[in-house]
Amino acid sequence: MNHFAYTRAASIGEAIAAARQPGAAYLAAGTNLLDLMKGGIATPTHLVDITRLPGLAAIERPPDGSTRVGALVRNSDLAHDPDFAGTYPMVAEALLAGASAQLRNAATVGGNLMQRTRCAYFYDPASTCNKREPGAGCAALGAATRIHAVQGWSDSCIATNPSDFCVPLAALDAVVEIEGPQGVRTVPLTEFHNLPGAHPERETALRPGELITALHLPPEAATFSRHARYLKVRDRTSYAFAVVSAAAALTLDGDRIAEGRLAFGGLALKPWRRAEAEAALAGGAPIPATFAKAAAIALDGAKPTGEANAFKIELARRVAVRTLGLAAAGTPASLPALPASPFGLA
Repeated sequence: MNHFAYTRAASIGEAIAAARQPGAAYLAAGTNLLDLMKGGIATPTHLVDITRLPGLAAIERPPDGSTRVGALVRNSDLAHDPDFAGTYPMVAEALLAGASAQLRNAATVGGNLMQRTRCAYFYDPASTCNKREPGAGCAALGAATRIHAVQGWSDSCIATNPSDFCVPLAALDAVVEIEGPQGVRTVPLTEFHNLPGAHPERETALRPGELITALHLPPEAATFSRHARYLKVRDRTSYAFAVVSAAAALTLDGDRIAEGRLAFGGLALKPWRRAEAEAALAGGAPIPATFAKAAAIALDGAKPTGEANAFKIELARRVAVRTLGLAAAGTPASLPALPASPFGLA
């Protein structure tokens, strides 16, 4: 591991000032960053410890019915908060489907948004990777691509975003609160992560020195609490990242869908959501034919990077139909023993 400077910030302003320096990185739980440093993938010259910053570890419910989650709230605390889990059940289900209990007890909301791809070629210093070294090339192209993208990829990068948490957040129109040298601003979660294009090294909308301070869920997100599910298909039932996942939420008006939300994980370098697919749900009956139509629209243009991951397109269609069907059946009174697993769903 390379030598680095260390600062424990006492205020947000102090943290931002320290992080403006070239080579600086914020440190919270470090569940992803420290692994990257140990492997020589990330080499920050200055770590800015934000774990003691005041006011960033609270879950708040403003009078307008929205929810504000501080960036330092632990994943496990958020998932097990009764009010939060009851209001946003598919977010809690996604959180509990991610990593292990030990990691969830340490990992933070802000850090989850910032975790980097689990592409094996990104993690291998001997492989070329445009994320690590812009212009070096992408060793994944033409190689083993089973877990790689089928939507939004480019010739510069075919990696996927590993987050479970971000998938239902995208479906619920979550907003990221950011503070930086120019003040406070907000970015929709759907616009926070970048598709690779020609510059896969530009992973998020954050500018130099900016810090995620909170996550906001709008009042409308609570209207889906009775019909919302998250489904994750992975190579083993626990401690594995999604091959394909989906978050689905509905509001029903009698025997018709009043509004629907659908987002995918494991398909692209960001949660994948299409407004046209959700529009196809509105007014339809909550039946497999309606769900299949919406899934087909959401997956339009999907393209594998080789034979190894062509199966993901059909798998994503099936996952979408099943998750929408589970949402239509209703949110269970308690989470399954294996949250988000196809083997543990009621």
